[in-house]
Amino acid sequence: MSQATLVTSRDNPLIQRLRKLSQDPTAYRKLGEIWLEGDHLCSAALVRKVAVATAVIADVAWLGEGGQGASHDPEAVRLSELARQARKIVAVPQALWSGFTGLESPARIGFLVSLDALAGDAGGRMAVQPGLRTVVLDRLQDAGNVGSILRSASALGVQQVVALKGTAALWSQKVLRAGMGAHFALNLVEQFEPEALSELAVPLIATSSHADFSLHQAPLPDPCAWVMGHEGQGVLASVMAQCQYTVSIPQPGGEESLNVAAAAAVVLYESLRRRL
Repeated sequence: MSQATLVTSRDNPLIQRLRKLSQDPTAYRKLGEIWLEGDHLCSAALVRKVAVATAVIADVAWLGEGGQGASHDPEAVRLSELARQARKIVAVPQALWSGFTGLESPARIGFLVSLDALAGDAGGRMAVQPGLRTVVLDRLQDAGNVGSILRSASALGVQQVVALKGTAALWSQKVLRAGMGAHFALNLVEQFEPEALSELAVPLIATSSHADFSLHQAPLPDPCAWVMGHEGQGVLASVMAQCQYTVSIPQPGGEESLNVAAAAAVVLYESLRRRL
């Protein structure tokens, strides 16, 4: 049976790293690792064959040798089995989780995954892959919007999401929770320069209220890159100049505009519908 290392001090280096990763949206860039909190994200990573360096599990949920969980607890059995998929297992007292959790109710399990593992094992993540169905995020600020777009992108057949500089950190805790595991199905590129968008090697299309076409009439090339702009400012002028054309989403109800995540879902579905 797998063994776990018990960590009980708030000053332990691992606990300090977890605290930074849970509280600082961009800490993963400096630390080189991502904190996946909760069984849903952990399971999603395993489904996509992500290599897991460390599993952190509450001591009351761990059923390995020396674990304190009750063997008849089905939830503890399930979480312990998840933890055994990692190269290393660390058990932490439940009381310590409040110091590094991003959830109202501590999840009792999480994975630490290295950025290098994501870049290598998933086939070139964090570098643009030309010719893919892509969503370009132009300085989106709201983590919930970003995560929702990633989730729609994954569900509707997009293969890549490219975040321009100024966009909310893709691997932050809020974006991860909103993405619900979609991260692991997409090639994700961050802090991309607008001047390099030609590397995508597909036509760029943007949404706009002053559009060349209404969505249902627009010729939609496949593959293409949909550009979703800043919640308040829209698409940057230098990015708009690189778009093949713009489209509008009909809104007979009279609203001025759609939320950017809702707009992304609509246009991505239309692209999927055309392919089908």
